[in-house]
Amino acid sequence: MTDPLDVPKYRNAAHALFVILKEEGPKTLYRGVALTALRQATNQAANFTAYTELKKAALKYQDIKELPAYQASLFGLISGAMGPFTNAPIDTIKTRIQRATALQGETAWTRLTTVAGEMFRQEGPKAFYKGITPRVARVAPGQAVVFMVYEKVKAFMESATADDKFEGDY
Repeated sequence: MTDPLDVPKYRNAAHALFVILKEEGPKTLYRGVALTALRQATNQAANFTAYTELKKAALKYQDIKELPAYQASLFGLISGAMGPFTNAPIDTIKTRIQRATALQGETAWTRLTTVAGEMFRQEGPKAFYKGITPRVARVAPGQAVVFMVYEKVKAFMESATADDKFEGDY
């Protein structure tokens, strides 16, 4: 926690942007963008793959065409947790890179390997999963709601489309 009597470095978002550009340059604004993209890609791949496979197995096992809402929610919760578990190391490294001051002449690759190596040497493998509990607690319930709503909206749209086809409008 910071001392409440300390004057903050930035007064607002515009001032922060101005100071960062002045002190560190425009490249600083993109620090960690490749790792952010990689993190999102792995998150979405794990999330949607897990959901799709769980849904496919449940539909086949139960011999039904549509998931009940509670199952869509449960599978969304599980798949929502898969993303953070698969990309926690990438996310942790990305966050530390974004927080660090850039060194002159350092490439993105050397920065990544330096940060990851220091984390492993100083804190061990557990360091790559720091903060996983709050991430899963935030992301998984949200995905439960997203997939439940998705299934309901999809079913509604499919039934509305099917109803329209038989009214002779086409």
